[in-house]
Amino acid sequence: MALILDNIAKHVSLTAEEQALFLSKLETNTYKAKTILLNAGEVCKHSYFVNSGILRSFNINDNIVEHVLSFACEGWWMSDMYSYFSQKPGQLFIEVLEEAEVVSLSKESQEQLYQEIPKLERFFRILIENSLVANQQRLMDNLSLPAEERFEKFCAKYGTLVHKVPQKQIASFIGVTPEFFSKMKSKMLRK
Repeated sequence: MALILDNIAKHVSLTAEEQALFLSKLETNTYKAKTILLNAGEVCKHSYFVNSGILRSFNINDNIVEHVLSFACEGWWMSDMYSYFSQKPGQLFIEVLEEAEVVSLSKESQEQLYQEIPKLERFFRILIENSLVANQQRLMDNLSLPAEERFEKFCAKYGTLVHKVPQKQIASFIGVTPEFFSKMKSKMLRK
């Protein structure tokens, strides 16, 4: 549990007692690749912290095309934020891409922790603000940058994932078809 405590320590300091209370609210599980942690249409009742492995969030449109919203690797958090905060059915799937050890924090436990350890409310506010900024930047990039630059930004942010994640999922994340992505990547390698 050192990784999750280190993640929190980047933003707030917890006493040993507060750390113990926080850890008592968590559940850790190991999942095989292709395990679905959340289905679209369900209410998201947990946020997930990745100790090891890779998760992805995505939705599927009416034409049965997957759109990858995000990836989470070691040391990252993931949730369907709309559903988690509104407690309404969401539109995202959360899937394990490679065997993963995942720490779950329930919405109910998180709310209790806010009361018992107010510093954690600040921690999660910072995470949400950082997520909002990253999502806004990604939206602006998708609207204004060519695909090659979006891929370069992906490589900079998710460098360890480039060789672990299927190319069609990277293509989906940067907003291009797998065919276009393959041609673009070949062209980039020739340069």
